[in-house]
Amino acid sequence: MSNELDFKYEVEIKTSEKKQLLSKEVKGQLKESGMMDEKGKLKINGVSGKMLKRMKGEYVECPVLKETVQFIPCFICKNFQSRVTGKVLCKGDNL
Repeated sequence: MSNELDFKYEVEIKTSEKKQLLSKEVKGQLKESGMMDEKGKLKINGVSGKMLKRMKGEYVECPVLKETVQFIPCFICKNFQSRVTGKVLCKGDNL
């Protein structure tokens, strides 16, 4: 058995200067999964407040959806495998 993660794409994480707002759909998913409290504050286990703030300003060029996606929705996507030194490992399955 291999310890390697099964991924199809290695996607570069980019940074935006402007603050990005999460859609109601994404906020709903975050609340459902316990990653956001009722007040809309992100709380992801093992992720510091400083890192969360940084993640809010990041985005990726999603190879599956063929569009720009904020990092937080990418992070909760079923294709998300791991974040490794400025890149996202993506399974690449159809959504």
